[in-house]
Amino acid sequence: MENINDLRKYGSELKSELKSILEYWITYTVDEVNGGFIGQIDHANNRYNEAAKGAVLNARILWAFSAAYNFEADDEYIKYAKRAYQYINQYFTDKQYGGVYWSVNCLGEPLDAKKQVYANAFVVYALAEYYKATLDGSVKDQAITLYNLLVEKSYDTQHTGYFEAYTRDWQPINDLRLSEKDANEKKSMNTHLHVLEGYANLYTIWPDDGLRQQIITLLQNFSEHIIDEKSGHLHLFFDDEWNRRSTLVSYGHDIEASWLLLEAAEIIKDEQLISRFTNYALKMADAALEGIDTTDGGLWYEYDATHGGLVREKHWWVQAEAMVGYLNAWQLTGEWKYAAISLKLWEFVKSNIIDKVNGEWLWGVYADGKSMEHEDKVGIWKCPYHNSRTCIEIYRRTAQYEQMLKPASSLNG
Repeated sequence: MENINDLRKYGSELKSELKSILEYWITYTVDEVNGGFIGQIDHANNRYNEAAKGAVLNARILWAFSAAYNFEADDEYIKYAKRAYQYINQYFTDKQYGGVYWSVNCLGEPLDAKKQVYANAFVVYALAEYYKATLDGSVKDQAITLYNLLVEKSYDTQHTGYFEAYTRDWQPINDLRLSEKDANEKKSMNTHLHVLEGYANLYTIWPDDGLRQQIITLLQNFSEHIIDEKSGHLHLFFDDEWNRRSTLVSYGHDIEASWLLLEAAEIIKDEQLISRFTNYALKMADAALEGIDTTDGGLWYEYDATHGGLVREKHWWVQAEAMVGYLNAWQLTGEWKYAAISLKLWEFVKSNIIDKVNGEWLWGVYADGKSMEHEDKVGIWKCPYHNSRTCIEIYRRTAQYEQMLKPASSLNG
């Protein structure tokens, strides 16, 4: 019973942490001057009122508050979900060509009008979650329309998968990258993972046969091209024919994908795929163990064999996804070692990542434990999505005591 009590405490702490995270966003990030949410807050909680606003950040805010409302039915959460939804509709949505802009300026005017498939997929993901909170049929219709647009404009009918980016009017574009650190290739693991995530969430409100086939094909893309059968790591970049264009290992994506891929298979209730991705989930979780720092339990960011090896940074989102991924591995196997890794990661987060002075989670820490102070608290990429989702997932999974008790008690003798 000691292990179950540990999990009960874990869930309780994460439920409380969810409130703390969202209270930060309510208190500090609302843009009362220009609408929506502010585009940038730095490590020390300084607000930059004239910063650009990103589609990914705003979609993730919409998802986080919608998911929190669906979890706890707090009227404050739906209020801020509505605020995010209205801002996306008014300023990010391209009324002429469809889809959402990558970024707008602080006044809501298009800044980078390109159509990044990754960002549009996150809007599908968020709209589906917002529909669950509101049951507004127009929101569901928006999500379906955007899904259909992505299939029409970015799906590769010859080799399957999705191309990365387009101009505002959905024409080919030279720079396909999500960020400067990414390879400029036509397909990426990251975009496919989050297209799948968005489609799977849409399927929960719209179980369409064509959408189901898209999810199946995306899972096949992972099993046939993206997951390395030998190592269990993910390959990150590809050309249009799925030839690999990267040797980089992303421990955070390995462990994030381990549970998201299985969840997608479970959502469409395909038993063959559930079995296959259960095996992959464990293989990928074991592969990501290479990145665990045994001195403190945190998970390193990446391994870059061509540029010096281990990237000795521990980012907030990597720890968040690993907490879920290793608890998921415990649920699948009953092997307490995985739950223990998840619990140790939470201890690392509490000691090193949660900002006990200003709130929310810091971007990360270096090998010497010093904070990555040049990185933002709120920004194009720094959001309430990874950590709020982890809070919800951990609580839900640890609350399933009847389901969990059998494997845990058998291990305890």
